[in-house]
Amino acid sequence: MSQLWSPAVRELTPYIPGEQPRERLIKLNTNENPYPPAPGVEKVLREFSADHLRRYPDPTSNALREALAKALGTNVAHVFVGNGSDEVLALAFQAFFRQAKPLAMPDISYSFYPVYCRMYAIESQSFPLDDEWRVDLDALAASDNGGVIFANPNAPTGHGHGRAAIEALLKKVQDRVVLVDEAYVDFGGESAVPLVNKYPNLLVTGTFSKSRSLAGTRLGYAVGSPELIEGLTRVKDSFNSYPVDALASAIGIAALEDVDHFEATREAVITTRERTSQQLSQLGFKVLPSQTNFVLVSHPEQDAAQLFLGLRERGVLVRHFNTATLRDWLRITIGTDDEMDSLIEVLSELCR
Repeated sequence: MSQLWSPAVRELTPYIPGEQPRERLIKLNTNENPYPPAPGVEKVLREFSADHLRRYPDPTSNALREALAKALGTNVAHVFVGNGSDEVLALAFQAFFRQAKPLAMPDISYSFYPVYCRMYAIESQSFPLDDEWRVDLDALAASDNGGVIFANPNAPTGHGHGRAAIEALLKKVQDRVVLVDEAYVDFGGESAVPLVNKYPNLLVTGTFSKSRSLAGTRLGYAVGSPELIEGLTRVKDSFNSYPVDALASAIGIAALEDVDHFEATREAVITTRERTSQQLSQLGFKVLPSQTNFVLVSHPEQDAAQLFLGLRERGVLVRHFNTATLRDWLRITIGTDDEMDSLIEVLSELCR
């Protein structure tokens, strides 16, 4: 550990992303979309003029924000964009959660949340999921906190609360920011975005990485009251005034405009997820109900770590979290039908 590092850096435990293998594998470990982006994205890539790159992009990303506002049924004053939802979340932690009281979050959720807390010296308090592996909104609301954050649908468990449940939470927590991370909402969840006008302390984040098939581009967003958007912008402009480049903005707009492609690929993932869940159940797996593009599964007679290794040796890569609460589980991204058929074939062999 370098003595040249700041003391705070020595104490960090960074987020560990899913493996990006160099060898050819069926890749079901990082919740990427198995289908390509909208055809308009390829058109942008073919026709984008390199001359645009000599100038700085619009620091307000106004064209992309307008396209997002239209797609989400809101207005541009309620929309913020950044380099992936991870960056947007990082800015939100700095803008809203450096408080005297701890940030309330589920104990099993997106593992970047505690990393941001350590990075920005934010005290946190985590709350167990309920008996059905759902985020306990009542416990979050009842805590003495300086803010609330949770993924909905939750990762890596897959359950999503409906809008009415989110609103019930917001009625109880009105003087602190409630951040609802909707990275997976398009695969079966119910968005809280329509509640933004009614609850000025609600911030909803989202990403182009999942349902828009743009994980390689890095585009994310937040929707909230102008007060919250201004707070994010103040932090952004104190760090990087030009976060979204011109090409990424044009790509994002093209993806948003092709509603038919979005709906077709979204429905294809949902259909494959349900079919795969049934097949996994028939193999003896416990499969948690999912409103995402992944499933979390456990087998009562098989060691999850050994299944993970067995799958990888046979060319299929899934995610195993070696933690006390999740060591018996595998998270499996939903791929194409052919990819999921290969998964089931290998698991059938391993679970004999």
